[in-house]
Amino acid sequence: MKPIKTMGRRTFLRAMAGTAVAGAFGGRAFAQDPIESLLQNPQRGQWSDQFDAGRGDNRPGTSSLPILSSRTPQLIELAMDDYRRIVANGGWPVVPANEKLQLGSNSPNVPVLRKRLMISGDLPRASGESQTLDSWVDAAVRRFQLRHGLPADGVLGRYTYAAMNVPASVRLGQLETNLVRLRAMSGYLGDRYVMVNIPAAQIEAVELGQVVQRHTAVVGKIDRQTPVLNSNIHEIIFNPYWTAPKSIIQKDIIPVMRKDPEYLAKNNIHIFAPNGDEIAPQAIDWSTDDAAEYMFRQDPGKINAMASVKINFHNPHAVYMHDTPQQGLFGQIERFHSSGCVRVQNVRDLVTWILKDTPGWSRQQIEQTVATGANMPVAVGNPVPVYFTYVTAWSVQQGVVEFRDDIYHRDGVEELALDSTAL
Repeated sequence: MKPIKTMGRRTFLRAMAGTAVAGAFGGRAFAQDPIESLLQNPQRGQWSDQFDAGRGDNRPGTSSLPILSSRTPQLIELAMDDYRRIVANGGWPVVPANEKLQLGSNSPNVPVLRKRLMISGDLPRASGESQTLDSWVDAAVRRFQLRHGLPADGVLGRYTYAAMNVPASVRLGQLETNLVRLRAMSGYLGDRYVMVNIPAAQIEAVELGQVVQRHTAVVGKIDRQTPVLNSNIHEIIFNPYWTAPKSIIQKDIIPVMRKDPEYLAKNNIHIFAPNGDEIAPQAIDWSTDDAAEYMFRQDPGKINAMASVKINFHNPHAVYMHDTPQQGLFGQIERFHSSGCVRVQNVRDLVTWILKDTPGWSRQQIEQTVATGANMPVAVGNPVPVYFTYVTAWSVQQGVVEFRDDIYHRDGVEELALDSTAL
């Protein structure tokens, strides 16, 4: 079919059906009209266009309300009322995880999937009972994936099935656990602050009660966990040196040096004795752990472990936030790869915001400083509070509940814990 030059079929139907779509995803039935009949045609799953895939203003992740807002506990309580009703009515069915489903798939498992998504409010109850995974179900799966921190590709694979088949009673308990956590942080946090949500591997920059920036993060591995903490960002270091923690020297550098004696030279890492003298790698017995008593420092540069910038704040765990040369990690589902520090995607945007009250540090000046390659520490003129939190369930939009895996097993329920063998 040739496209219409004025208003295409997709645009027309979206405009005509937009109000009905938004209402349906709130759980209300559609009015009977020709548009509804068209949208609910069981053959829609075989169409290439998805004009009905939008969900209005109730899309997960679009709210500017911070997770640590004083309103969040109230929204969680509303969500808990919904989940209590779901549990009282028997919960939702287990969706067989025996095949990969996506838009256009035809399977006897699709009606089970439809029922599951209807019960959780991701799919309107008027969307039909077809065995075809049509655009309505595709949009509902994507919405579900967004609520669970998964790539919203509409494909049911390992991670989506795992999240979908957590029992409703467990999700209710998860909300109860996190309600306690969030109530404990419901006081005044500052006019400006940075919040790192560890299990979500996500960062919020908050100003005057609104999220002004969100950043994807990489946080600590299961055996090298990022700690929960409160502090103040007092310093930004451009083109930082990286000093390896003793744990990394013992667990990573020494074993690598036993296999590749040129590793330190290749990565511009120097060894220093306690008196400040530099020591040649050849002077160390790598068959022992004696090297852990020395300082290992990497020069600034593109291969530096912190790349272009380090964000400093006082804490007893010696952790910090920083850039990374491994930008590909931000696109992974499981972003638990660090030794406890937090890597920040688009970190210069965050640093620009942190330094907005520090004279002379515009984005242009920041870029010019990074380009020099010279180490440059900058004191933050107005230190910004930073909170490392552990929140696995929350709601900042009525009718939208977000869940994440209990990566560090702190919720106390096995079904919520991410399988450590996958990391």
